[in-house]
Amino acid sequence: MKKLNRRKFLASISGLVAANLTGLVKASNIAWSLTPTETEGPFYPLRAQKDKDLDLTRIKGESGRASGRVIVIELVVRDQSGKGLENVQVDLWQANAAGRYRHSQDKNKSPLDPFFQGWAIVSSDKDGKIQFKTVFPGVYPASNTWNRPPHIHFKISKPSYGAITTQMYFPSHPLNEKDLLLQRKTTKEKKLMISTVDKEDPDKFYYNVVLQKDG
Repeated sequence: MKKLNRRKFLASISGLVAANLTGLVKASNIAWSLTPTETEGPFYPLRAQKDKDLDLTRIKGESGRASGRVIVIELVVRDQSGKGLENVQVDLWQANAAGRYRHSQDKNKSPLDPFFQGWAIVSSDKDGKIQFKTVFPGVYPASNTWNRPPHIHFKISKPSYGAITTQMYFPSHPLNEKDLLLQRKTTKEKKLMISTVDKEDPDKFYYNVVLQKDG
């Protein structure tokens, strides 16, 4: 009787293992959703600058640090299988902590920050990862009746993949629900465009970008 029970027990365990492995295989075949595109906006940097590295809080040759809350963004660029893509070029730019872009067309009266880099052009590592330091972008007026929530712009490109331009938002910001651009998106698209915050570090955010392979 004991031997029979043991056989049944082993058979049930084998069945559970097989079911779990099947589930893992199926999960690995699930396509990741493509990142929604968004307008480039009017403030893409035009003025040449030498410093375009991963630390936007400082400018090489300057002794000061950018004003505002320092945050870290961990961006991973993937294909639709979820695999990280190496050597993806990522062009990113944003407003400073006061909501001002370093751009001649930005009429916002908030001050410029002489120590804020504001723009970077970087590449992903072998795992598709880019980790950069910046400041939490400020709210800025897009019009007399529309204030844009904090966001970061990305242009992302890799040979043999479709290039995209998009914007990343921050979780739980009250202006997300009023933003004219974000509210044009579906519920699923909004979720894909809003970063997630680290459970232990409120100043670290994660964001996935998924590209489509050409052809």
